[in-house]
Amino acid sequence: QVQLVESGGGLVQAGGSLKLSCAASGGIFSINVMGWYRQAPGKQRELVARISNSGSTNYADSVKERFIISRPNMFTAYLQMNSLEPEDTAVYYCNAETPWGSSSWGQGTQVTVSS
Repeated sequence: QVQLVESGGGLVQAGGSLKLSCAASGGIFSINVMGWYRQAPGKQRELVARISNSGSTNYADSVKERFIISRPNMFTAYLQMNSLEPEDTAVYYCNAETPWGSSSWGQGTQVTVSS
């Protein structure tokens, strides 16, 4: 079972930047894709960005050109968030998927963007 721990959230003014980190442990070689999701109050959890072992990436339309996902090794994923907007305020969760469909989640980190 993969365990995930996020860090790097916080409070930032609109237009600012934050970098989220996700550290995986336990069964890291089973990970196929790592991603970031977010959930704002009263809304469903949504995909922000994901990156495969090969480096292929997907982004939500709302964050393209502003956020960058990277994965320097098998057990770490980053989300560089630039030009943050109040609408980006949410709890951000790290996710890891295996080729056979199982999924693990971190505990989440709060990102708050003030206007």
